[in-house]
Amino acid sequence: MNSKTTLLLALLSAFLMWLGWPPIPYTTPILLVGLVPLFIAYNAIKNCKTSKKGRRIFLTAGLTFLVWNTASIYWVYNAIVQVNDPITAALVSLIPYGLGALLMTAAFWLFYRLDQVANKYIAYTGFIAFYIAMEFLHQTWDLSFPWMTLGNGLSGMHQLAQWYEYTGVYGGSFWILLSNILAYEAYASYRSNAYSRKLRPAFVWLTVILLPFIYSVTRYFQYEEKEVPVNVVTVQPNIDPNDKFSSISAMAQLDILIKLSDSVAQPNTEYFLWPETAIPQKLNEDDIRNSASYIRAQSFLSKYKNGTLITGIESVKFYQYKETISARPTGNGGFYDVFNAAMQIENSANVQFYHKSKLVPGVEKMPFPSSLSFLGPVFEGFGGSVGSYGWQDEPGVFYAYSGIGVAPVVCYESIWGGWIGEAIKNGAQFIAVITNDGWWGDTSGKNQHLLYAKLRAIETRRYVVRSANTGISCFINQRGDITQQSKWWTRTAFKGNINLNDELSFYVMHGDYIPRISCVLAAIFVLILPYRRWVKKV
Repeated sequence: MNSKTTLLLALLSAFLMWLGWPPIPYTTPILLVGLVPLFIAYNAIKNCKTSKKGRRIFLTAGLTFLVWNTASIYWVYNAIVQVNDPITAALVSLIPYGLGALLMTAAFWLFYRLDQVANKYIAYTGFIAFYIAMEFLHQTWDLSFPWMTLGNGLSGMHQLAQWYEYTGVYGGSFWILLSNILAYEAYASYRSNAYSRKLRPAFVWLTVILLPFIYSVTRYFQYEEKEVPVNVVTVQPNIDPNDKFSSISAMAQLDILIKLSDSVAQPNTEYFLWPETAIPQKLNEDDIRNSASYIRAQSFLSKYKNGTLITGIESVKFYQYKETISARPTGNGGFYDVFNAAMQIENSANVQFYHKSKLVPGVEKMPFPSSLSFLGPVFEGFGGSVGSYGWQDEPGVFYAYSGIGVAPVVCYESIWGGWIGEAIKNGAQFIAVITNDGWWGDTSGKNQHLLYAKLRAIETRRYVVRSANTGISCFINQRGDITQQSKWWTRTAFKGNINLNDELSFYVMHGDYIPRISCVLAAIFVLILPYRRWVKKV
């Protein structure tokens, strides 16, 4: 097979993976076979007589993953170009496009190296371990962007992902990778001359596909929520993010939020949800009760006896000493942190804050701040700031006077299933997502972000209430169904009854055990790579 053919196979895999990726409807099953052309190209290169096979395999896999990533998250460019010229934005966009693709390609190259010294079953096991370990790395390090974790792909047909309550999103990654491996083996067996072996691989592949499918669909239709209703209002003010911090005063934005809330609320409404940075002022957390915005918001809430407000806010906290790595000097000997935060207000003096913890690298947080602080001016040019936002190290739970616990989730954090699971373990009975997706424009990014929230509902068996500044706001039930949703770029508010849940799923109790096991296996396989004395058995 010549290089042109392997190139076309790599591009075919990229196309299939893009076609199966959200938000394209009803195409999710394509992910289960999307990598088969890449495996065909891989085996052709491995078995040819050309030199430098490792480099050719790396470049071939790299082409697949780079094209797939870029086509699926092209919308990142829209956010960056808001504050940069088009050329700079295009160059900066290569970071999220290329970094994730590089990690995926590294997993594929390590698979090739292992395949040289071990039998194919061990090599395939190593490939799954390498790939999931790389996904986990991209979730946990300072350059995190786990948007393209394979298991997220099932959000397009959440009826197939009901077993995420046991495995989390990495169970989906495992299933997709295993299915592609078995599908390739079925194809290779069919192409072989050994007729007696042709049907068995296909039967194994179909079994691996059908068993999770049957269980998931059955679980979907049999799952029943306990009736523990709470009336919630979610608000979508639809304020252009380019005007949010400049053209429209904070009090004018509050008036919009309050008017929308009052338009649909009822006397027994218990929660109001306003979006990320709904209060755009940098208000001092220690003096919040004296701020005009707080007083205005609590005055609104006083009309609802059992009401609780969760709103996004840009807040500030001052210190006498540099208490955090993100603290900035005030100029008079003190220090302060700025937070992209959520705030809970009640009909009492009780105020609670949650500081967004999963910050966007380079824009909200300086990656590896201890060692890369000298690159501050560079990231400032990318649309970020020399000083990072502050953050907290543990997930937060807001408790109301009624005893209800809520997991506050700010924007990008809704991708982290394990993080949200910790909040559920700490007592949260539903999930409140506040976000501002307007920076991305009318692209697939906002739809992907919405669909991924379905997976959090399934993993935790909790309702998700989503308030997005420009959309899409929604209610998602414990099966992952969107029961109500707004239109994009529309000023609106709507109400609904959600059911609380106190039970903990297996995934919530045990967290991301699949990637942790994968990391251990990957480390073991990497350690044995130099020892070619390990005899390969076919």
